[in-house]
Amino acid sequence: MSDEFDLKLPDFGSLRRGNLTYFPVVPGRLEFAIEVRRKILEERPSVVAVELPGWLQDVYLEAIARLPQISVIVYPDPSDEDRGIYVPVEPADPFTEAVRSATEIGARILFLEPSSGERPHLPDRYPDPYALRATGYDRYVEAYRVYPQPRNAEIAAHASAMAWKLQGADPLAPILVVVSLNLLDAVLDAMQEPQPPPKRIRRQQPELVNPHPDCLAEITVEYPYLQYRYEQFRTQMAEESLVDRRKVQLSLLREAEASYHQNTGEKVQHWQRRLIARYTRNLALIGHGLVAGLFDLIVAARSIVDDNYGWEVWDNANRYPPQQAETDLPTVNLEGEQIFLNTRSLRLRRRLPRPKQTMRPRDLKKRKTEKYPGEWAQQLDGTSICSYPQEDLVIEEYGRFLKQKAKSMISEERSRVEPFTTSTLDGIDIRETIRNWHEGKIYVRHFQRVAGEVGAVVVIFDEDRENRYNYLTTWLGENQNESDMSFYSTHPFEHLVGPGIGRAEYGGFLMTLPPRRMFDVWGDPDYDFAETKPERLLLAALDYSVHRHVVYVAAKPPRSVFRSIAAQLNRSIIYIPIGQLSSTKLKRIRVVHVLDGYHRRAEAKDYIW
Repeated sequence: MSDEFDLKLPDFGSLRRGNLTYFPVVPGRLEFAIEVRRKILEERPSVVAVELPGWLQDVYLEAIARLPQISVIVYPDPSDEDRGIYVPVEPADPFTEAVRSATEIGARILFLEPSSGERPHLPDRYPDPYALRATGYDRYVEAYRVYPQPRNAEIAAHASAMAWKLQGADPLAPILVVVSLNLLDAVLDAMQEPQPPPKRIRRQQPELVNPHPDCLAEITVEYPYLQYRYEQFRTQMAEESLVDRRKVQLSLLREAEASYHQNTGEKVQHWQRRLIARYTRNLALIGHGLVAGLFDLIVAARSIVDDNYGWEVWDNANRYPPQQAETDLPTVNLEGEQIFLNTRSLRLRRRLPRPKQTMRPRDLKKRKTEKYPGEWAQQLDGTSICSYPQEDLVIEEYGRFLKQKAKSMISEERSRVEPFTTSTLDGIDIRETIRNWHEGKIYVRHFQRVAGEVGAVVVIFDEDRENRYNYLTTWLGENQNESDMSFYSTHPFEHLVGPGIGRAEYGGFLMTLPPRRMFDVWGDPDYDFAETKPERLLLAALDYSVHRHVVYVAAKPPRSVFRSIAAQLNRSIIYIPIGQLSSTKLKRIRVVHVLDGYHRRAEAKDYIW
């Protein structure tokens, strides 16, 4: 066949219709914001049409000009004057990006949605947008359109109004039309015939407000940490791996680990990281997704490590450095369902209803923060220190547990097993009886009486070879049931969690009863020959214990010279390897809060976590 008769078949899968190029997106999702920006910068259209309300155009452009600071548009609900509707203008939203990039290249912007009514409530069920990284944009859109969502009269009317706006646009200018993927086919069908102008209704003037930095994670589609990474990507022209969702999650978890270690002294172990990865993968699969969301990350962090790590993940995910609490706009906190705007109370709902879980699990205790940096430090007077009574009860109870365990260990060591004759003594030894069943005898156990009681208790978490625990303190019990205590820890007032409330981590401590007998262990010259802090505590325990036995809990036993010292003082050291004890209980007692005076005790419960 001759070339002159060779006809080029049209691409029926193309979304180009004359001067219009349709670019469907999933609202609020990072991956589509990246695709929109790439498309606009490549094709540089003269006009960018976006699926946004035309009557919000002025205030929306004002919000775009404030980026990277996130803004929220608030306006009354036409159907209920006591309700309001809010529209976040966030960087990683594809519609926001379309307007922003169009402004950068000097393109005209056309807002398509009419003022005749609210956007129809669509199911908004999409495949996980992260699939774009594997399938590509075109295949994702094609796969979605194979199974279109059902339409109704409301959707048809809305699409008709948008088509009317497009049909009145410049017919010669290249136009990029950015619409929601679930409205694409409805708009395409409406463009096949002329559309009548939609009815107009009067709208009250919308207001632009500045959301407080603390509430961003609860109002944005993508969490603030991810939005900030996107902002860095688009302004610094960085590699796209900077905003790979999985890599950003890994970076978030690592930063949360660093904060967790700084605040609690605990480290996330390798096996816990592996379990978090597996758990979040399973949660994503249950939700029919490829990558876990922020809610799933927090649930996994709290379940596998603890609440404190779950909080650190939440706190780091909610960080968005460009957002300021004080701006030229009124700042509102949108955490709750109700806000006060111009002294008027409004119950808010989002403009685009969508299935969205609460980002923060409800039972994740919120921590109070400073109103300004250094607020709590200014309230320290340095006249006295004291403990937090609830923590005293916990550690005293654990001390009694260690004494009982030590006594059981001694008794176990001195027990003997013998065949039953005339008495069962301290009970039948089932194991030994079964082992010698062929003899036809019953064996019983006899526990010999332990001479002496257990007195002082020493617990060593860290020998502190690197001098990390530089806060050395001895304080006395306040009543007959509260031990004198000497300990070394991190400096509590370098990590304030409340006004005059410092949080520290024990390196080791000594407890002894009765109270009000202990001299300052760290300044006592009698213990100067000790080579380490744990040895000084052990010497003091042997010195102050009123009973024969002293409990020493540590990773390794004391040097043999201390056995000789104990014998000279008629004392005995009972060594308990710390690995034999519950790590959960040890983690609970290892944290200590130091209060800057007795008056802090009344409010401490509101700040201690």
